[in-house]
Amino acid sequence: MYVCVCKAVTDKQIKAAINDGVNSRKQLFQCLGMGGECGKCVKHVRELFR
Repeated sequence: MYVCVCKAVTDKQIKAAINDGVNSRKQLFQCLGMGGECGKCVKHVRELFR
């Protein structure tokens, strides 16, 4: 499922990045290039980190 429509980032990509050691939203957004457009993905990313 797409989490960030603006940058076409899926939940699988986010989970893979977290499993590879990304441990903050800031790092995740820098790694995948997301979070800078509309911000709608932020809520779902928080849930994935829990």
